[in-house]
Amino acid sequence: MEIADQLRALEEGLLQTAVRKDASQVAELLADDFREFESSGRVYSKPEMIVLLREQEPIPMSLMDFEVSLLAPSVALVTYRALRERPNDEPAQSLRSSLWELRGGRWQIVFHQGTTVLGTKIPAE
Repeated sequence: MEIADQLRALEEGLLQTAVRKDASQVAELLADDFREFESSGRVYSKPEMIVLLREQEPIPMSLMDFEVSLLAPSVALVTYRALRERPNDEPAQSLRSSLWELRGGRWQIVFHQGTTVLGTKIPAE
């Protein structure tokens, strides 16, 4: 499997409720020195993110414009748009980036940032 396909599957997995609610799965995907910068400016560590994901309500999300840039043989920058859809609410987009590193034979996220896209209409298909 290509690196881009592996990382897309891992990112998509992190959007699934079953993975988000499973602390052991999330712990395997996040590096011990993981940091996330949220749109609000809050910074999360690995332990904080595990708790946050477990407590969040399920929100269906899908990926668009997924790209992988290999920065080194074992380091990849992933960028994409996430589309969040809640019943009875307008769809919302965020720009996301993750820095993945191959550690101990498995890919782990070292850094993630999500930035809400304000005032953007989702194009009709």
